[in-house]
Amino acid sequence: MKAPSNSLLIVRRLLAATLLLGGLGAAFAQAPSQGAATAKATLAGGCFWCVEADFDKIDGVISTTSGYTGGTLKNPSYEQVSSKLTGHAEAVEIVYDPRKVSYEKLLGYFWHTIDPTVKDRQFCDVGSPYRTAIYVHDAEQLKAARASLAALEKSKPFKDPIVTEIVLAGPFYAAEEYHQDYYKKNPVRYKYYRTSCGREARLKQLWGDKAGQH
Repeated sequence: MKAPSNSLLIVRRLLAATLLLGGLGAAFAQAPSQGAATAKATLAGGCFWCVEADFDKIDGVISTTSGYTGGTLKNPSYEQVSSKLTGHAEAVEIVYDPRKVSYEKLLGYFWHTIDPTVKDRQFCDVGSPYRTAIYVHDAEQLKAARASLAALEKSKPFKDPIVTEIVLAGPFYAAEEYHQDYYKKNPVRYKYYRTSCGREARLKQLWGDKAGQH
């Protein structure tokens, strides 16, 4: 029998911990009712400037907010997170219209905008704040994230294992205002950073023509 990947082990441990707490109903807030006007996704894909820019392109995405999650310090600053001592990841909170775009589609797009094969790193940015993760808010999101990961494990065009985490969402702290919509406020600097960091080149290497597709 083939040994499970690190990603699947993480999910299994997550599920085991959830069952110990009395089932999914005890671990999650109540899932949004079908037909809700808006829903929320929280994703970590390295530099949050880039994740914002990528997801703002999606029809049905209402807003994106750069911030910090997954750490131990309340209301951390960028400098504190960058110290790599608070445990936070740079992440983006995405508010979207589920009538126009599904959570599953957002996940599919997410995979093709990150390098899921490296731990605590994305492109030129190194350290735990730049890890990749899907922060799930309810049981339905957990189910969708697990299914998305399983499908990717079968279809991925590269040999390396997927190390992106699936994690229960915790407190999310919005980053400083100068980080919000950075790619719009500073387009020349942003373009230079994204290109020089090697993001586009690595995505093309990993995903080929599917890089950045939705």
